[in-house]
Amino acid sequence: MAKLSFLAGFGAGYVLGSKAGRERYEQIRRGWEHAKDDPRLQSIAGVAQAKADDALSSLRARMGSETPH
Repeated sequence: MAKLSFLAGFGAGYVLGSKAGRERYEQIRRGWEHAKDDPRLQSIAGVAQAKADDALSSLRARMGSETPH
């Protein structure tokens, strides 16, 4: 999931940066690097991941396809 988030952020930064020029791209990239290391963002991402895992487990249980770990 972390890779998907990283790739989405990178892709958005690349597209926006290429349209606005190299300077804007570098500004966006630096902002992303700063934001991804922010402990508050890490905390929010952890909570979101836990909720997504719980929802997926619940959905699997309802569908009767719970796989043992």
